[in-house]
Amino acid sequence: MSCCVVTGAAGFIGSHLCEALLAKGHEVRGCDAFIPYYPRHLKEQNLMGLQGQSGFTFSELDLRQAELMPLLEGADAVFHLAAMAGLMKSWSDFTLYSSCNAEATQRLLAAARDTNCPHFLYVSTSSVYGREATGTEDSLLAPNSPYGITKLAGEQLCRAYEANFGLPLTILRYFSVYGPRQRPDMAYHIIIRALLQGQPFVQYGDGEQTRSNTYCTDSVQASILAFENRAVALGETFNVGGGEVVSLNTVRAMLEELLERRLQIEHRPPRPGDQKHTAAQTEKAQRLLGYAPRTTVCEGLKKQIEWQRAQG
Repeated sequence: MSCCVVTGAAGFIGSHLCEALLAKGHEVRGCDAFIPYYPRHLKEQNLMGLQGQSGFTFSELDLRQAELMPLLEGADAVFHLAAMAGLMKSWSDFTLYSSCNAEATQRLLAAARDTNCPHFLYVSTSSVYGREATGTEDSLLAPNSPYGITKLAGEQLCRAYEANFGLPLTILRYFSVYGPRQRPDMAYHIIIRALLQGQPFVQYGDGEQTRSNTYCTDSVQASILAFENRAVALGETFNVGGGEVVSLNTVRAMLEELLERRLQIEHRPPRPGDQKHTAAQTEKAQRLLGYAPRTTVCEGLKKQIEWQRAQG
């Protein structure tokens, strides 16, 4: 089996990816910087199912400062998920976003080059497309938020290392991932929490913004398929979506029905940089990787509700 490095291993999707790789018999080296974007104890909880597992090692390190060669030496693949996520904070703390999403990526790419890493998988986002993300991977890239701009910078750094040093890489653009362990600042987490606690939900815009929702294990499936199908994945960019496009109003109504509660809404104007519509065109991933998302939005929301209830 292979040795896989996962950056951002204590995060929402990174922890799921580590578990899936271990289940397939791979050795996993996880790392995370625990930057306090949300409470550290939540990330530590994400690691609870991993700690002590045979084949899993974890390092607390900051990709912007740490010596990275030991982490990557002998690895068969690097899954680079570590990043500063979230839209609004990127307007007020651009230095943090640029350092985490561009500078850290550049240092990791340099280490991957110097260790002759056989496969670098960079996890990007639909935000690189801009306000509308409804086309194929060849669509115009026009991010309209600092977050999206820094993630696109990471993609371009990847392409520079590929072109100049022959670094073998794949880019995966995730679309609106949700499910257990979702960050507490994300919309579905906030709505479920508001319903469970009887609190109001602040809605930005008219609620008709649509998203191509991706259940967390489906995004993990796509990432592992890209790794397992290296021969066809190298040099490619793939959209990773869940197959269903729904509006925020539709999801809100589904959650109200599932929880048998009515949500109190406080309306606010749209936020700067918010995407209006996303609809992942995943035909390329289906054709080349055999990607097939399995979880419907309703099923995924039920699982997220169960998890949030269990978290108290």
